[in-house]
Amino acid sequence: MEGMSRRHLPNAPILAAARGETPSRPPVWFMRQAGRSLPEYRAVREGISMLDSCFRPDLLAEITLQPVRRHDVDAAILFSDIVVPLKAAGVGVEIVPGRGPVMEHPVRTAEDVRNLPVLDGDTPAVTEGIGRILEELTDTQALIGFVGAPFTLASYLIEGGPSKNHERTKALMHSDPQLWHQLMQRLVPTITRFLQIQVDAGIDAMQLFDSWAGYLNEADYREFVLPYSKEILAAVDGVIPRIHFGVGTGELLGAMAEAGPEVVGVDYRMTMDTAAARIHAAAGPHALQGNLDPALLFAGEDAVRRRVRAIRDEVAAAQAAGHATGHIWNLGHGVLPTTQAEDVTRAVHIIHEEG
Repeated sequence: MEGMSRRHLPNAPILAAARGETPSRPPVWFMRQAGRSLPEYRAVREGISMLDSCFRPDLLAEITLQPVRRHDVDAAILFSDIVVPLKAAGVGVEIVPGRGPVMEHPVRTAEDVRNLPVLDGDTPAVTEGIGRILEELTDTQALIGFVGAPFTLASYLIEGGPSKNHERTKALMHSDPQLWHQLMQRLVPTITRFLQIQVDAGIDAMQLFDSWAGYLNEADYREFVLPYSKEILAAVDGVIPRIHFGVGTGELLGAMAEAGPEVVGVDYRMTMDTAAARIHAAAGPHALQGNLDPALLFAGEDAVRRRVRAIRDEVAAAQAAGHATGHIWNLGHGVLPTTQAEDVTRAVHIIHEEG
């Protein structure tokens, strides 16, 4: 994949950290930094559905840029949702407030898989939105693109929506492995195409989100998921830095690193030096991303500062051991919706000071 309008950003701290270089300041961005924690987001989204927002260039750009303007983060994350490429391909899906993505028709049979639309064209609204975002970002601020991993998309499709236990997903995986692999092979081109569109539009890095992979054990992850995540990440090998993140994936970090990213995201359940050792043992040293607990943003400045210092020391230990090449600061999951915007800004300031 070759982007048509790649920016040259030698001084962008996040890209330096991803490359294993020393950044000009500790780079930080937060998952879900664009969203309900911001009053300006709530104002601009009023009366407009989540998915409609993702397909309106003006809103897409505005929402993506709001936290960069307010918080002084070092990267924008493209405002999107895991199901956006499915919607763009023609799948019947809506994001129901308070619940999440809900499918018009769950995918559970061979016929369902055969009939699943595949994205093969362009998404002009996303391309235009990215162009607007890049016009405002400075040459130290990266734009991170966003795609959902095939396991998480498959779970939404099979369950028909969000699931607490993913029982239908795991049942299909084990009762009909052939059908499972057919579904994954059907999803990969749609995800890869949506990533290609973002790369061509000029994103500077990308993150593959596997929100639900933490519900799998390592053997199942390796057999049923890893080959497909690897295929998606390989599509942008050597083009832009790649970040791979999942929730509750402490047992999978080594395997997720084997999928091929330069940066592995770590959630808040594990220390960074322990995570780095696991990643290094499986796939050699990588840059790390994470892993401040998003709930700590409610705990006040002293608590945030203490934890930032602790994470900084964990990363330093990992680097001294040769287990980590760099560090991008982030939360160990997304900004919680009830977080005060001022507390997010303060956390970014503390990281830039202490990190």
